[in-house]
Amino acid sequence: MRAIRRFTVRTVLPSELASLSELVHNLRWSWHPETLDLFSEVDPETWERVGHDPVALLGAVEPERLRELAADRRFLRRLADAADDLREYMTAPRWYQSLPDAARAIAYFSPEYGIAAALPQYSGGLGILAGDHLKAASDLGVPVLAVGLLYRHGYFTQSLSPEGWQLEHYPSLDPGGLPLTLLKEEDGTPVKIAIGLPEHRTLHAQVWVLQVGRVPLLLLDSDVAENDPAARDVTDRLYGGGTDHRLKQELLLGIGGVRAIRAYCRITGHAEPEVFHTNEGHAGFLGLERIRELTEARLSFDEALEAVRAGTVFTTHTPVPAGIDRFPSEMIARQFGGENAWPTVPVDRILALGAEEEPGKFNMAAMGMRLAQRVNGVSELHGEVSREMFQRLWPGFDVDEVPIGSITNGVHAPTWVGREIMELAGRELPSLVEKAQGWEGVSKISDEEIWSIRGKLRARLVTAARERLRRSWLDRGASRAELGWIDDALDPEVLTIGFARRVPSYKRLTLMLNDPVRLRGLLLDPDKPVQIVIAGKAHPADEGGKKLIQQIVKFADQESVRHRIVFLPDYDMALGQLMVQGCDVWMNNPLRPLEACGTSGMKAALNGGLNLSIRDGWWDEWYDGTNGWAIPTADGVADPDRRDELESAALYDLVDHEVADRFYDRQGDGLPRRWLEMVRHTLTSLGPKVLAGRMLRDYVVNLYVPAAESARTLQSGTYEQAKTFASWKLRVTRAWPGVRVEHVEASGLGDTPEVGARLELRTTIALGELESGDVQVQVAYGRVGAHDELLSPAYATLSLENRGDDGRAVFGGTLPLESTGAFGYTVRVVPRHSLMASSAELGLVAVPEEPAGMTNGTLR
Repeated sequence: MRAIRRFTVRTVLPSELASLSELVHNLRWSWHPETLDLFSEVDPETWERVGHDPVALLGAVEPERLRELAADRRFLRRLADAADDLREYMTAPRWYQSLPDAARAIAYFSPEYGIAAALPQYSGGLGILAGDHLKAASDLGVPVLAVGLLYRHGYFTQSLSPEGWQLEHYPSLDPGGLPLTLLKEEDGTPVKIAIGLPEHRTLHAQVWVLQVGRVPLLLLDSDVAENDPAARDVTDRLYGGGTDHRLKQELLLGIGGVRAIRAYCRITGHAEPEVFHTNEGHAGFLGLERIRELTEARLSFDEALEAVRAGTVFTTHTPVPAGIDRFPSEMIARQFGGENAWPTVPVDRILALGAEEEPGKFNMAAMGMRLAQRVNGVSELHGEVSREMFQRLWPGFDVDEVPIGSITNGVHAPTWVGREIMELAGRELPSLVEKAQGWEGVSKISDEEIWSIRGKLRARLVTAARERLRRSWLDRGASRAELGWIDDALDPEVLTIGFARRVPSYKRLTLMLNDPVRLRGLLLDPDKPVQIVIAGKAHPADEGGKKLIQQIVKFADQESVRHRIVFLPDYDMALGQLMVQGCDVWMNNPLRPLEACGTSGMKAALNGGLNLSIRDGWWDEWYDGTNGWAIPTADGVADPDRRDELESAALYDLVDHEVADRFYDRQGDGLPRRWLEMVRHTLTSLGPKVLAGRMLRDYVVNLYVPAAESARTLQSGTYEQAKTFASWKLRVTRAWPGVRVEHVEASGLGDTPEVGARLELRTTIALGELESGDVQVQVAYGRVGAHDELLSPAYATLSLENRGDDGRAVFGGTLPLESTGAFGYTVRVVPRHSLMASSAELGLVAVPEEPAGMTNGTLR
């Protein structure tokens, strides 16, 4: 018999322990070991039984134990110290507070957040990255106000059938059993957000507040009495349901999220955000809601669009078109049209924002980019891939000029680095922990100490893996009597390779199985054995991914190798922490360039692990030849099976002849000195780069501060600048067909151009109805390829020399010839305005119509 309702009864704390509730309800405990120690002391046995969940601890501890603690002066002193430390952390000025004219607040929207294992509101890297973003923002004092959805069933938990097939389970989550607070009006009534739906329906949601250090995270929850059953289920599962369900989730996240922010700021006095950061396209509708607000305040659509774009940042995380949310255009038209239309936001303008090449489709990423003046990918390589992928949004511009930059992801060290390492660093390298400086000091730590800690972390992983392996086999129907072999599964002294991630096909979970005989030989090598710990979840609808998991499980089930290779079900943050801390090598073998960034390898590196990876994502830019191993790629091979064969063979060779050889190359004292030399170099070369603090500083300096300045400029007065800018854009766009490059002439080359010569250029431009100040005339120049294409050209601006009454103007300038070889140039015209973030912003460019307009030459 099942309960029809689930809720959590919370304990009543003695007044002496009131601060304990304050500590529990701030997620800073998830990365603060001292607070976790305090929770453990409340009741060590119960703490282990509830899986280190502080809210569950308070719900399970006996009242008698609480009375004992209330009379324990030593515990009360520790509690008071912990509470004081938290209050100082929440209020003391930090890095961000030293910046002049920084944004008062930044709104950050994401469909998922990986904060702690006790709050399962994440599915993979996007959510984990969002969680680390908030934690780093908190540590640096960046005033982020985050928004997401509260999924009553979270993401699924995973188990295996006897045949090794993934099984999904959706446990019910009670907000009362989570460290959440319901947002309420001054009179005590819960705040309710409402969004109109077609057919006279309304989607309602309440707002839960989760405190992540200094950062409030607002989570919208549609499970309220005002909704019909279908609407109540909108926030039931992360990435669940069909297209209509997904659309409602994204409407609630974007539109409802902005409305939740307005309510939160009104009630708490929190500063209104000046910058809105959209983490992937799922929250893209937030831009439409902000346009609606401004158009109802008497701005035109175009004026509101410019004001919104100025303060919006959009981060794309996918390197493949299939990873982008797309909806039928008629579904969007139905949502924003008819009786449900917003009077000041025409539905045709909305559809234009999401338009893509395929008719009838509404592309959330395209809308996100059109609504944001600043767009970035999450690694340098991903930035390149994104510029190619979305080039069609900026027609006429070369790929390199597409205004999509990159900020490489980072990871939150206090969350992911083993406590022993953090304590060692705090003791030996205090500036590293306090200021993230002094990485060169790693050289002062002895080999013996590093190797000892690595051994402890590896042994901890082995112990935990055996426990999880036993539970998995019991769940699959095995009896305890036949599981004695698990006591010897894995070995705390053997080279341990980790592989854990989501299981789409491009991540190639089973590449290691391409040659089972070769793999078996590596695992069972008598002199230099290898063991592999594997984890991962396939999306519930991904049958192909489930088959890959089953293949791994069947291989790992074999009696001859099951002590050397294990698949651990239910990959979550807790297992991820064990693996990145305990594995000696982190393996990653995606199909290049389909990994946007990846961060697990960063976490392993900070724990003294070495990366063995295809050069994709972050590893492509930070691999230096000696801080790990790069698996060679067969990029030009079209046959996927042949490509897998080549790359798996390279993987086996690296493990056999380089990785294992170095790990087992021991000196007389038993230490692998050459291995530890690589560990030391990995820490010093990668440590400063892979931190989420570095990532947040990059976002603040390169995106948030400029976005805040742009937003303030356009909003000044009564949005006069926004009105002027929108009017200018409209005028330039309408007049652009009249802009032409009519004539280009050059002088100064002579018969045989030589390095050091100066090329004099003069070009006549037809401006039509535009003024010379509306445009910038540029010369693109540099080396040319076999077909006269400019290779990575440089740009110089030509100056206005005269403007005739016939709408024509002459621009000229001097071009230095600084390198030898085939050289070429061309001239182009682009719009110019001080409020544009890039010359490609409007997607307008005029170039010579005839190839003869470009002169080629060879420099001697």
